[in-house]
Amino acid sequence: MFCVRCGKEKETFDGLCIDCFLNGKRLISLPAHIDMERCANCEEFRISGQWVKKDAKDAIEDIALSQLSVIDGLRIISAGAFSSAQDERNFFVSVDADGELCGRIVKAEAETVVRIKNGVCQRCSRQLGNYYEATLQIRSGKKELDDEIRDDTVRYVRERIENMSSVNRQIFLTKVEEVPGGVDMLLSSISLGKALAKELSDAYGAETKESSKLIGKNDDGSDMYRMTYLVRMPEYHLNDVVMFEDKAYKLSSITKDNAKLTELGNFRVTSIRRSQMPSLKVHTRNEELMKATVVSRSKGEIQILHPRNYSTVDVTVPEDADIGDIADVADVDDVLFYVP
Repeated sequence: MFCVRCGKEKETFDGLCIDCFLNGKRLISLPAHIDMERCANCEEFRISGQWVKKDAKDAIEDIALSQLSVIDGLRIISAGAFSSAQDERNFFVSVDADGELCGRIVKAEAETVVRIKNGVCQRCSRQLGNYYEATLQIRSGKKELDDEIRDDTVRYVRERIENMSSVNRQIFLTKVEEVPGGVDMLLSSISLGKALAKELSDAYGAETKESSKLIGKNDDGSDMYRMTYLVRMPEYHLNDVVMFEDKAYKLSSITKDNAKLTELGNFRVTSIRRSQMPSLKVHTRNEELMKATVVSRSKGEIQILHPRNYSTVDVTVPEDADIGDIADVADVDDVLFYVP
């Protein structure tokens, strides 16, 4: 084939040899200006229709690369963007690219200005507008919810939502409200409320209930509901001394299906079903266990000073127990027991 410009007999591209075709040809191009939204609340950037959390420089260069256009037949091998600030909202960006065209490696460049515009992402718009689909209610079997349990629960929910929101931006915690008897947490989605209620039930052996309220219609005409998930924390907690069938145990573990109890005195482990757990009665909370000074040790036994009257008392311990100078003990019917 002959080049229509230089007349040389070569492989042609649109009637031109590769040299004539490349002469003065713009191989890549960018718009004169690229507007990029930044959420004024969370400071995430909108790139290619998605809100992403990035360093500003990376976001500016990424959006420029995403807007790059190339001529037909050019295969980009690599491309890099380089930005410099004109002011706090406008950034000059140049893009250098290596490509392959008709078997030849070519270099190309393009320039643009990225302009940052403030906006609000959908998640922040909903969050700032107190949007929620579910309420997670944390209550206690007693009149008031323990401060420690309340704080632990709220911390757990916050951490779980932070982890889940890293892969699903529509997940967020709208509000935490202390109410008489417990705490309410307003959540962005029904599925989030259901999942958290189950997780808390499994972790604490709590009872759960759910209820719904019709609040309107969706765009497709279907009913729109808000869900309430009640998580009622039991009076007992992990490591408490509890009574079960007139015997004293340490509550050693709780799972979604059962609990393990370590009997005080002989340290035998008993497993009970979830349905039996409501019959557990708290005798001594873990934080209320007495601290006793250890006077002497022998295999399977220690001698301690009674925390109240300082008399010496022999108590049974597991044979493999590694006990220091202080031991946790519980008084059950005027008898001291070592609590492992």
